[in-house]
Amino acid sequence: MKDFSSFYSDHITKSIQTKRLLLDDDAIKNQIEKVATLIAEGMQSGAALHLCGNGGSAADAQHIAAELSGRYKLERHGLNAEALHVNTSALTAIANDYGFDDVYARLLQAKANKGDILIAISTSGNSENIIRAIHMAKSQEVKSIAFTGIADSKASKLANLTIKVPSDETPIIQESHIMIGHMICDWIETSLFNS
Repeated sequence: MKDFSSFYSDHITKSIQTKRLLLDDDAIKNQIEKVATLIAEGMQSGAALHLCGNGGSAADAQHIAAELSGRYKLERHGLNAEALHVNTSALTAIANDYGFDDVYARLLQAKANKGDILIAISTSGNSENIIRAIHMAKSQEVKSIAFTGIADSKASKLANLTIKVPSDETPIIQESHIMIGHMICDWIETSLFNS
């Protein structure tokens, strides 16, 4: 059996190295600032934020939505943010009738209005249901933001803005996605409510 001490330090070291790359990369910082500003300005104007992902990325989508619709740090009114998959009856009905690849596109078609924003989270950037959601966003004049890993992907090419975490390891990418999500929530609260 592997020594737990080296297992422990290896995982934390990889996470720190990825976060160090994020910290030192001005291009990524500028992209995160654009994303945070786009969402803050959109929400100030009444836009809704829709989020989607699969597996751990679905959990991250829900987590970010909860921080905004509930609260992150500040006592303030709730913001219109929801993960598209939270209604399991709708999700499973759409998957059953149209196929899993269409679940997010169909839900976005039903819920989104012109000027809304979509965050599509995919560590590979190539999940078909995520790609179709971004296509649907474009057709509805909804701004799309992709959270991906380092590799070029369909999502990174299609989305209006992309945040590419500098890693190709799914768990490390997901750890950074939620950190970036928290940073964006903090910026939105600070921009809209801390004056």
